[in-house]
Amino acid sequence: MIAVAADPAAVYALRLADDGLVLSHRLAQWSSRAPALEEDVALTNIALDLLGQARALYARSAELDGSGRSEDDYAFLRDERDFLNCLLVEQENGDFAVTVMRQLLFSTFQLEAWTALSESSDMQIAAIAAKAVKEVTYHLDHATQWTLRLGDGSAESHVRTQAALDQLWPYTAELFENDAVTRDVVAQGVAPDPERLRMEWDASVDHVLRQATLERPSTSWAPTGGRRGLHTECFGYMLAEMQHLHRAHPGAQW
Repeated sequence: MIAVAADPAAVYALRLADDGLVLSHRLAQWSSRAPALEEDVALTNIALDLLGQARALYARSAELDGSGRSEDDYAFLRDERDFLNCLLVEQENGDFAVTVMRQLLFSTFQLEAWTALSESSDMQIAAIAAKAVKEVTYHLDHATQWTLRLGDGSAESHVRTQAALDQLWPYTAELFENDAVTRDVVAQGVAPDPERLRMEWDASVDHVLRQATLERPSTSWAPTGGRRGLHTECFGYMLAEMQHLHRAHPGAQW
């Protein structure tokens, strides 16, 4: 097991990197299974963008904690409890409505976060963010168009999309948690205040939901733990699949 970095900025970068890696793998699971060829290509491209963001952030985290770890170390040689991604991104793909809704909720958060991070006091994170804003703008547009199409489409597509929203909504609270790590990086000017992000996220998501004739869920249940390495059951299965080849052939050169 590889210990998680203690430096707050390194931990923060690691959280964002794990978000990107895990969601990238989830989207990659749609390869050759998407409902249309265009969506197969679109989801794969989004997955590659997220993977690229994760790689850049892993490199920055390694610099900040002085560990010298590689991208492969982060992705393939950590145990489940060492991953700090939010619970939302690890949720199973479900039907296409679930994948679309997960992407809408997370891409809205990412766009607000990356936009703010482009002004980070950490120049390398700011540079990563500036590039990511362009990519996530497309991700959000893609998810928004599908949310409108499904939510305000047929009776069945509406029901399925509302069910997907109800299922995933509780996991969004974790995106805006304000713990010791977050407070530290906010104080340093490395990261934005989660409360500010929450207000902007609420406004953006509510606008799309109204257009899609979807109702914002009302629930007090807010599962948490991902940022501390506590994950849902499905994550362990996903991680085993993702890491199997590397662990089966340690040190292999391709």
